[in-house]
Amino acid sequence: MLPVSEPVRAFWIAAPGRGEIRSQPLSAPSSGDVVVRTLYSAISRGTESLVFEGRVPPSEFTRMRAPFQEGDFPAPVKYGYASVGEIEHGSRDLEGRHAFVLYPHQTKYVVPAEAIHLIPSSVPPARAVLAANLETAVNGVWDAAIKPGDRVVVIGGGAVGCLAAWLAAKIPGCEVELVDVNPKREAIARQLGVSFAGPMVARGDADVVLHASGSADGLATAMLVAGFEATVVELSWYGNKEVPVLLGGGFHARRLTLKSSQVGHVAASQRARWDTRRRMAFALSLLVHDELDVLVTGESAFDDLPSAMARLASSPGDTICHRIKYE
Repeated sequence: MLPVSEPVRAFWIAAPGRGEIRSQPLSAPSSGDVVVRTLYSAISRGTESLVFEGRVPPSEFTRMRAPFQEGDFPAPVKYGYASVGEIEHGSRDLEGRHAFVLYPHQTKYVVPAEAIHLIPSSVPPARAVLAANLETAVNGVWDAAIKPGDRVVVIGGGAVGCLAAWLAAKIPGCEVELVDVNPKREAIARQLGVSFAGPMVARGDADVVLHASGSADGLATAMLVAGFEATVVELSWYGNKEVPVLLGGGFHARRLTLKSSQVGHVAASQRARWDTRRRMAFALSLLVHDELDVLVTGESAFDDLPSAMARLASSPGDTICHRIKYE
């Protein structure tokens, strides 16, 4: 029997810098749909902060739409893409399973069955909120074409930067250094199996640099530590902010490559054989590693999401991944 229609609650950005919880109806699912009751979601601190503050440029309004976004930029808009829940209604083989869905922050929702990504039984649902960030990091490492034995520097100790450093350290022989202005990131770097440095003492002559700090200073550091004919992969997204790029000095003499990476398309090196579903399944399988729990640095109740989002957007502090817990 199909579940009856019921009201659910969702987080909306009512205006730039202001969020609220709204009630809205949940329609009965059609054939081929599933009903997911949310257990956890996560705030993607970089992108969601830009969306929350109304900093998506008009040129990117279409490309930046989340898969199940409602409303339009800048506001009102329901935005997000890191939801973990239990399937309450669907085919017999799906009911009771845990799934990751690229869905905004909402207590319960209906989506086509093909939109869900089943979480392996070996992965705790609470950790699975890292899946979207890990998928981005996987794509970035693919774009960087890191090879065994490379000297790798990752600038920016947020979720994507930490995950990219952790992935790179698993490539045989790679020497990986995580660089961040926050010295508290050193303990996290050690738990992830990589070395740590502040920007002023970051190692130079890197073979590959991944930049994920979201700051102009971080990008400048990335360009400075890159070695001869090295590649700098830009993983940050700046919204409508103009960012200077250090193309003077030794940029040409060192024959550097500055390359963008964005999760919307599978990296070109993998695209012939991989699609986004295979990439997400791979990311979810990697979340079996317990050391990744260190990246969840805070948790709030769903009802506190408006204040939590405002706080993280204006003053993120030591936050890496902030998890939202639902009743």
